[in-house]
Amino acid sequence: MRPLIVWRFSDGKAGHDNQSLGLVEALARLIPIEVVQPQVLLPLAALGGILSSRPSAWKGLPSPDLLLGAGHATHLSLLAARRSRGGKAVVLMRPTLPAYLFDLCLIPEHDGIAPRKNVVVTRGALNRIRPSDVQERGKGLLLVGGPSAHFGWDAKALHEHVAAIVDADADADVDWTLATSRRTPPDFLEDWPVAPHARLTVVPVEDTGPDWLPSQLARAERAWVTADSVSMVYEALTAGAAVGVLPMPQHRASRISRGIDDLVAEGWVLPFADWRRDGHLRRPPGTFNEAERCAHGIVERWFQ
Repeated sequence: MRPLIVWRFSDGKAGHDNQSLGLVEALARLIPIEVVQPQVLLPLAALGGILSSRPSAWKGLPSPDLLLGAGHATHLSLLAARRSRGGKAVVLMRPTLPAYLFDLCLIPEHDGIAPRKNVVVTRGALNRIRPSDVQERGKGLLLVGGPSAHFGWDAKALHEHVAAIVDADADADVDWTLATSRRTPPDFLEDWPVAPHARLTVVPVEDTGPDWLPSQLARAERAWVTADSVSMVYEALTAGAAVGVLPMPQHRASRISRGIDDLVAEGWVLPFADWRRDGHLRRPPGTFNEAERCAHGIVERWFQ
């Protein structure tokens, strides 16, 4: 069987690459593939390729069987590549162009799009995390995001929540690691009201690399994630950790908060307020691996 030729278009954004790479890696676990990363065309060049001409930027590349792209900047290039070189065009996340233009759209359920022939609704955005079989008893993660379009910031309350979690597990031999993100205000780590607990290790985002979080999630049996960091919530669930959600000031109800609310209602995650009442963080009720599910669907649909 010859390898499946997969063109993966990238807009250079880490979050979008995380999604498309997660799908590519899941496909590679199912069938032989060869991955090519073509140049993303400027909009006018891509439109020209859709309408008539064969884009010269892709000369010499093997003809694709599958075209993948995450991020609005990849959409026109996906369509131009299908027009000029063939293959099935798959877009991750809700496209800005009409969905019917693509062979398949993998769209998170919080975007409110109903499933249809060429739309598969996913639990959150796809990611590169895999269910773990090497979790360590007593290994905990605290993952801190920061202010965003949908959420504000309250460092004092967050310090108090972290202290409550660490103190509650002080007699349970739980070692906690707290990591910040690119959105975390710098003074969050500078303004601790008291010295951090002996069982809490703090890791600034500057000290983490691209493989740091996957390796930590693989070992963690429990994880707390701030409500703004929805992608990390889904990554922690995929790894199989018991997941709690730390509250953040919310500007307004949004698709992000609706997605978290759905996970709470279905028992996948536990809000901090509920944990304070019973003090128990529960494991997910099932396996959560959307990249694997979507990869199986693509193979069954076109490449059996």
